[in-house]
Order: sequence, then structure tokens, then C-alpha cells
Amino acid sequence: MRWYNTFALTARIFLKLLGATLCVLLVALLAADILASKVSEGSHHETLVEQVSNQCETVCALMAQPGWRPESLRHLSNSGLRLTRVQQDGRVSFDTGADTTRMENHASRPEFAAALRGSRGSDKRRSETTRTEYLYVAVPCPPGAVRLALPWNGVIAQIESTRRNMLGSIVLAFFSALLAAAFFAHSVSGKLGGIIDLASKLAEGRYGSRIASPGAGELGQLERRLNDTAEKLEKTSAELHRDHEELLRQEQIRKDFIMNVSHELRTPLASIQGYTETLLGGALYDNTYNLRFLEIIRLNTDRLTSLAGDLLTLTHLEQKAHKFRFATRHVNTVLLDCADSFRLIASRRGIAIHLEAAPDNAHVRADELAVHQALGNLLDNAVKYSNEGGTIYAGARPLPGGQFIEFYVRDNGIGIPHEDQSRLFERFYRVDKARSRELGGTGLGLAIVKHLIKGHGGETGVDSEPGRGSTFKFTLPVTAQPATSAPGVQNEFIES
Repeated sequence: MRWYNTFALTARIFLKLLGATLCVLLVALLAADILASKVSEGSHHETLVEQVSNQCETVCALMAQPGWRPESLRHLSNSGLRLTRVQQDGRVSFDTGADTTRMENHASRPEFAAALRGSRGSDKRRSETTRTEYLYVAVPCPPGAVRLALPWNGVIAQIESTRRNMLGSIVLAFFSALLAAAFFAHSVSGKLGGIIDLASKLAEGRYGSRIASPGAGELGQLERRLNDTAEKLEKTSAELHRDHEELLRQEQIRKDFIMNVSHELRTPLASIQGYTETLLGGALYDNTYNLRFLEIIRLNTDRLTSLAGDLLTLTHLEQKAHKFRFATRHVNTVLLDCADSFRLIASRRGIAIHLEAAPDNAHVRADELAVHQALGNLLDNAVKYSNEGGTIYAGARPLPGGQFIEFYVRDNGIGIPHEDQSRLFERFYRVDKARSRELGGTGLGLAIVKHLIKGHGGETGVDSEPGRGSTFKFTLPVTAQPATSAPGVQNEFIES
């Protein structure tokens, strides 16, 4: 149906253009016919005046010869010409078409008036004598003038013949012009139809439409401009669609966030409320349970404090409100400082932390507190999910290309299923929700790591096999720096 509408539109434009052109050509044809008639008549008149004038001079020369006789002018009558001769005073002395004795004085006739003054004269009028319209031409012929009269009917026939010949040529030119106009109308209507069709598609929101092959000239320029407009509209529409999708995603994230926060807050608040009511109900004075209940309340209060702190940190990072203080940091010093913060906690579960050194001259451009928090969150998770008596390896190594240093924390814990690995850095995502809550996790640690490292221009990742442990890693950009290390740092590392 669409192609039919386009075809019908193009056909209507073609017919309108062809009709307008036809009207213009018909007006031009009529004007040409009128002009041709006038030109033909004028041209014949001038030619005939010249020819008849020459014949008058020939007759005058003939009549001046001794012994001429009127019979020698018979050929004039046979050719339709009427000869008249007048004296200087205008009296008719000879006429081949009428009785001279009955003819009036011709001195006032325009052609004779001019001839009697010594110049050629001509006029076209109806003869009162013969009741016929003539072309009169007179020339001086001493002692008077001679005049030849040519019947105008014959001249009109010649003019009509010439006019018909000219009109035939004009008609041929008309049809040639009409064919050219049809070709032009077809070309223009096709372009205009394509332009209107594209405009209609753009109005319908089909911004991927284009005019296939824009031509030259003004219409071609218009086609190219429309294509450019369509391209810009397509890009704008795509951007708006992406923005809309992003808004929907953000709205879903907000809803999920509110739901998750509500869920995370509900459990510790319910626990605090329940045990507080139990204590107020009389258990406060029961030495068997009061201290235990208070310890549970304290643990849930700590959990709420951690959750609030993590939420505040994550909100600042997502809103880009966190201010990083970038500086050159020595990689091995950062590793040692962070590992020392968790050695005591790890030792309580019989877990050892071993460091695997980066080259001693390795430096990164980083915010020290942010890197300490990111690496600390990975170490905290490794300690929580490693088996007692296990070993945790924390280290760093240059990546190929020399532009980034990769920090990693490897444990020999329970591992993570493949289907869960892609979502580990989402907020509140837990593989084992029950165990995570039992261990006091907020579900925000890895999301905070991702945003902290993203703020440094680095990336996060994980490699894990269920039952064989996990390796969490992130990258930081390298900074060229002279090789300097803190005293005693190198001795704390083992060979990887």
C-alpha cells in the first residue's frame, strides 16, 4: 500500500507539472501564431511593394520607348496586375482596368501623391471603381507617374500559405517541447515524490529512511539536506531512546535499592526491637540471658552502622560526589599496609595472609584511602569466606603493555558458581544470603570496590571455581617513579 501511495503521489505531481507546462506551451503557440501572421503579412507587404515597384519602373521604361503600344502590357493583366498612369496634374491618362474618361482625378491618392512628389508611394485599400481591395504601388514616371495595383486576395492566400508553413514548424516544435516537458515533469515529479515520501516517513517517526541517490541541482541539494535531517533525527531519537532506557534502568535500580535497603534494615531492627522488648519485659534481670541479648543487640547495631556507612559511601561514589586525592603510591607499601590491618582478624580463624611482591619500582596513581578501602574489602571477604586454617594471597603484578598494575586477592575458600560471577559487583547481591548475613556482610562491599576503582580509571574482575577458591582483582594506572621502597617492606613478601 505504501508504494501505491507513493506512485499515486508522483503521478499527481507529474500530471500537474505536465498540465501547467501544456498551458504555457499553448499560450506560447497562440502568441507565436499571431506573431507569425503579423510577421508574415508585414514581410509579404514589404516584399510585394518592392517587387511591384520594380515592375512599375520597368513599365515606365517601356512606356518611354518610341512606338510602344498598350498590347505590350497585356502580360500585366494576365498576371492580375492593374496598370494606371496619371499626368502631373493627376488626370488619368491610361488604365488597364477601367475607362479613363469616367475616372476621377487621382492626385489625392496617397501612392500618387508620393510619386508625383518624386518618391515611391504605396497604399492598401478598396477600389471604388472595381470594388476590389488592392495593394497600390506608384513610382514617378515623367511627365507624371505610373501605378500597379495587385489584388489583395492573392496576397492573403500567399500569407496564409506562409502562415500555415510557419504554424506547422511551430506545432512540431510544440510537440518536441511537450516531450521535453514530459521528461522534465517525470524527473521532477519523481524527485518531489521521493522528497514528500521521505518527509512523510520522518513525520511518522521512521528516521532510518533515506533518499537513495540524491541528484544534482537545487532538488538534489534539498534531497541531501533531508537526508542530513533524517540522520540527525535518527541520532537524536536513538539518544532519547537510550536516555529513556537509562531512566527506566535508574528507576528500577532506585526501586530495587529501596527494597533491598528496607529488607536489610528490617532484620536487624526487628532483632533489636524484639530483644529490647524481651529485656524490658523482665529478662533484663535474668543473668542467664541479659548479657547474651545485649550482645545480640550490639551486633545488630554494628551491622546497622556498617550498612549506613556503606550506603553513604556508595551514594557519594555513584553521584560522583566523592573527592579523590590522587598521588603517586608505592605498590608494595600499599599491599603491606592493607595486609597488616587484617592479619589479626585472619589469625583468629587460623588463616595466613601471604604477600606476593610487585617489582619494587612499581608505582600507581591513586587515592591511598580509596585503594586501602578497596583492597581491604577484598581481604575482608576472603577472610570471611575462607576455610579455617586456609591461606590468603595478596599481591600485585604489572599487566602487558606496562600501563596498569593489577592488584589481586586469592583465597582457597568455597568458590563462586559461574552463573553468579557476573553479578557479584552489584549492590546487595549475595551468592549465599544466609551465610552472608551470618558473617555480618552488608552486600555493598564489592559494589563499593567497583566504584572506587572506576573512579581511578581501572577495572574490577573475578576468577573462581566452586570448591577451589576465588581470585578478586582490580587494576590501577601506572606512574613512572624512581625506585624507592619503605624500609623493611621487601622482607615481608614471599616469592610468588
